[in-house]
Amino acid sequence: MPTEHDHPLGTLGSYLRDRRTRLDPATFGIPLTRRRTPGLRREEVAQRANVSATWYTWLEQGRGGAPSAPVLERIAQALLLTHVEREHLFLLALGRPPEVRYQVSEGVTPRLQRVLDALELSPAIVKTATWDVIAWNRAATIMLTDYAALPPAQRNVLRLVFCDPRVRAAQYDWEGVARFVVAAFRADAARAGATAQVEALVDELSRVSPEFEAMWKDHDVRSYGEGVKHLRHPVGGPIGFEYSAFAVDGRPDLGMVIYNPATPEDAERIRDLIRSAP
Repeated sequence: MPTEHDHPLGTLGSYLRDRRTRLDPATFGIPLTRRRTPGLRREEVAQRANVSATWYTWLEQGRGGAPSAPVLERIAQALLLTHVEREHLFLLALGRPPEVRYQVSEGVTPRLQRVLDALELSPAIVKTATWDVIAWNRAATIMLTDYAALPPAQRNVLRLVFCDPRVRAAQYDWEGVARFVVAAFRADAARAGATAQVEALVDELSRVSPEFEAMWKDHDVRSYGEGVKHLRHPVGGPIGFEYSAFAVDGRPDLGMVIYNPATPEDAERIRDLIRSAP
């Protein structure tokens, strides 16, 4: 087991001790009488985590080997660790983050929506790991898709690319775009642990789109990252964008994509379209 000086982030034992002593025994209905030190006792954490008190004591003392992932999960629950604290626990103990737990996203915070709204000439969306669009700005409505006019279940990037004729007509290289979307979607869903959640969508699109079915069977994976995208707007004509994808800190289930005008001329076209839109 490494010492404090071996690991720049500290040791597992010291981290566990710190989290344990920060807990309030009253939270767990434990009487506060005859307690010399703050927080829970080692045997109390061990009982909550369903492990031996002796073994847990050794763990805090840096003795023995690293615990298994299931044991770490129980310890994280026993110590009421937050998502970030749980991740740090796994990094210290196993040198890797925990397995991803996919959670359905219902929306974004008002603060994040204000970030989108501040991007006047840059279409921007927030999408889930299963590529449902759950937030967007006015520029995205005018330049990409009027998401508000769609039922929530239809605000999915794959459904739009493969099933919406308007979205298809806006792409200069629809097949190239579609292949990229399928490959990046596959990678995102797997990274987020959402494989089971996408089965119904994949089955549905495979039935209605032979093109999707063929592309899905290729098993390609891509990173969204950043790049250049050209659209054929029905009113503004050809418009170029430079796009960048960002993770939303504290929300591993969400990603934000921003499309910046590629040239001053593109920015001017977008400005005119936004001004003239109802």
